[in-house]
Amino acid sequence: MKAERSDLNPYSNQATLSAQMPSISVIIPAYNAAEYLALCLESLASSTSAPLEVIVVDDGSSDETRHRAQAASGLPFPLRVLTTGGRRGPGFARNLGSKQAAGDILFFLDSDVCVAPETIARIERTFASDPALDALIGSYDRKPTYWNFLSQYRNLMHAYVHQTGEANASTFWSGCGAVRREVFLAHGGFDGELYKRPAIEDIELGYRMVLQGRKIRLDRELQVTHLKRWSLWSIVRTDIVDRGIPWTELILRRHFMPNDLNLRLSQRFSVIVALLLVAVTALLTARDGASILIPLLAIFFLMLAGWWSEIRNMVRPRRVLALLTCFVVLLAMEAYRHHMPALVLPLVLYPFFILAMRPSYIKDTTPAWSYSLSAFYIVASLAIAVLSIPPRPLLLLWFLLLALLTLLNLRFYLFLVEERRILFMLAAVPLHFAHHFYNGFSFMIGLGRHCWAQIRGKVGAQSATQSAGPGREYPSALQATSLPQAEQTEISDR
Repeated sequence: MKAERSDLNPYSNQATLSAQMPSISVIIPAYNAAEYLALCLESLASSTSAPLEVIVVDDGSSDETRHRAQAASGLPFPLRVLTTGGRRGPGFARNLGSKQAAGDILFFLDSDVCVAPETIARIERTFASDPALDALIGSYDRKPTYWNFLSQYRNLMHAYVHQTGEANASTFWSGCGAVRREVFLAHGGFDGELYKRPAIEDIELGYRMVLQGRKIRLDRELQVTHLKRWSLWSIVRTDIVDRGIPWTELILRRHFMPNDLNLRLSQRFSVIVALLLVAVTALLTARDGASILIPLLAIFFLMLAGWWSEIRNMVRPRRVLALLTCFVVLLAMEAYRHHMPALVLPLVLYPFFILAMRPSYIKDTTPAWSYSLSAFYIVASLAIAVLSIPPRPLLLLWFLLLALLTLLNLRFYLFLVEERRILFMLAAVPLHFAHHFYNGFSFMIGLGRHCWAQIRGKVGAQSATQSAGPGREYPSALQATSLPQAEQTEISDR
């Protein structure tokens, strides 16, 4: 509480909340975040309850991140700007900020996130009302800033996972997560040595805390807005390199796989079904060639209509349109050559229909008749494509796997229909299926890396290092986090 930590509080002479409320230090790691940081700070400035302090830790940015932070003015809270002295990773940056923080509660916030006006006050009330609570995590809201399809899909998927998670959380999330300072320090902070780039350093900390009996709560009403713009490459790279592989290795090291969030049983089965679906598709294609491949490709591109409708807003719209048209026309020609005339007209009209109707998943931006006509066209074309698949014994198994994968994720797809309408959901389904497939691929790579590490005798040493809890040393995290002497003069108090 503030009264108990007045000796550590450099801002004790400021007007604050009542003594019953814990003080909050907001810690924001920032790497090349000049585009977002000002919006993040502005949202904090609009809070109904000001934090004790905000600490921005620049992690060796090559843009104007640090200068933007230092130039911020008129804020209702003290702003401190630290630097790691080079690219050290967000875990290291958060540890550095936590060592300089004075608040009872450390509120970790990503630099591309905006809080709601009630966020800080809600965190204060939650910790004040539950002295046994050790940490609190929130969720992205359903209104991400970027309205391109991939950003909407990615952020809505993350929001859905947290909105359907268990209230008694099984891990920690540093995008919007608060933890008592003494608990954070007792557990050694984030492992900035093992995770030198954005990865699962928050999940790893959460596992250590939960396995030591700490209480972490997921508050579904503690919602923040994500500002990040996602691309297809950034989604795949993040899911495989930064999350899938290291998370698999963490699960195998810890022998801990809770039935929660991304690891729910439905998601584990979805990975298995997706791998089987790809295997059966490959077998069908190998046996029947184009007669199977053509209608499957037609289904794939027709479902992505909600994505292709954004062609005019893409970086190189003419090039994208030319490539799409060439591919669809080639596919239509092959369909005609392989005696599938019913597929030709829907495919040939596809690019022109998308450009003319421009069905938007943003409600109230497309006339109801136009959107209804677009949805009817796409659904009818999908039905034609499905009926064009020649009957084969394995095809029944393929449809059964497809139906099972859909049922396992039906709640999520209905959620997308409710939030962004049916064409958005149809476009999201192929990406979501692919998400499960490469999660399985990531698991196999992580399993292989773990087995190889065991063979080389490394796992034992890693487990000993990462099993730190209360009262134990954790040399790879906070003890290794120090501010270089040359950078100490560059801390600015505002």
